[in-house]
Amino acid sequence: MTLQEAQTYLLRRARERGVELEALATGSRELTLRARGGDLEEITEAESAGIGVRVVTGGKTGYAYTEELTPEALDWMLAEAVENAELQADTDGFLPQGRSLGRHDLLGEGLSAPVDEKKQVALALEREVQKDPRVRQVGAATYAEREHQTELASTRGAAGGFRSGYAYQMVNAVMGEGASVKQGYELKVSREVAALDPASTAQDFLYKTGRLLGARPLASGRYTAYLEPKAFLALLAPFVSMWSAKQVIEGKSRLADKLGQQVASAVFTLYDDPDHPEGLANAPFDAEGTPTRRVYLLREGVVESFLHNSQTARKLGHEPTGHASRSYKGVLGVAPHNLIVAPGAGVRLEEGVLVTDLMGVHAGANPISGDFSLQALGLKVEGGEAAYPVENFTISGNVFELLERIVAVGQDLEWSVIFLVGASPMVEVADLAFAGA
Repeated sequence: MTLQEAQTYLLRRARERGVELEALATGSRELTLRARGGDLEEITEAESAGIGVRVVTGGKTGYAYTEELTPEALDWMLAEAVENAELQADTDGFLPQGRSLGRHDLLGEGLSAPVDEKKQVALALEREVQKDPRVRQVGAATYAEREHQTELASTRGAAGGFRSGYAYQMVNAVMGEGASVKQGYELKVSREVAALDPASTAQDFLYKTGRLLGARPLASGRYTAYLEPKAFLALLAPFVSMWSAKQVIEGKSRLADKLGQQVASAVFTLYDDPDHPEGLANAPFDAEGTPTRRVYLLREGVVESFLHNSQTARKLGHEPTGHASRSYKGVLGVAPHNLIVAPGAGVRLEEGVLVTDLMGVHAGANPISGDFSLQALGLKVEGGEAAYPVENFTISGNVFELLERIVAVGQDLEWSVIFLVGASPMVEVADLAFAGA
């Protein structure tokens, strides 16, 4: 039985039982090729699929899932979901009115290159990195790809599916110069295998990690911070939940009463775009079948919207924004797609610290209070240029104060999938606290 056939079966059985049902099915395929010592150390291929249902009966909501697509397993799952619903106390559950959502291929032929070509991406990446005599050890050079198929159907009329995915290459290695040793990584992601260039990725790694060799301690003080894209996205990631309407309803967001108010610098705009030309998490509709669209969280520093599913939107009297999130194993939540810091007029280095890497992000940040204290690496900026590397320091403060102190935003977006799926330029922040030697 295919995923779509399983959905059709479940809709028929739900109607026979007189319950409302939403069936979310996903299939995934993964390929990982890891090079080490001039050979492919690891070749991993995996496929998985499953289907999960959300049922509503008498206003009560229940969930269940299965990875076995047989009539017996589907009947068991439906009965389990109904039983789970009957155990709930809340009676305000509902499924949103659906529509025909169409079928969308967001990936095309992007991952269709021969496997031998993909193997060469990993092997060539390792070779290129090892050309630099400062490289003491290559942990691994990796090519990987992820492909997903999403299918949604409901008794309320939702019906559609889409295919998505991406490929990436990553290297992690240790570089040394004298007594100075630094470990780093470089990651490049694309929806096209052909866009991954091992030589370019290797050069980026060697430059970004090599520039940190010979680092000096940084004196404590308040400096202008020039946060590179990777560092700024890492800093932002723990606080994205503040824009979740679910967190607002639960009293866990300090933005709860800030709609329409200025909370950040006027040069800073943050939005979620599910249809970006370079987006790595594009989606034509969300986990409930609400069509997606660009949503501004902050526009020129003003809180413009929260991220909603249908339930949070009804509770707050807003419109759904297309951000319902659910795996086939999970329950309804809220999540962004491609979170993007809008490019600005540009950043000009003058005096301060160029922050290149942050460590311990989730342990060192409080998403409710907004406080953070994070270990960092970077370069001291003097006379308009990165003068020398610095280490053994932390940056600390409150994310709301940091957003207010943004004075400039760069022009060039860089994408990441490490802490969140999104893109950012460099961001300049005035008067940030640095604790060093």
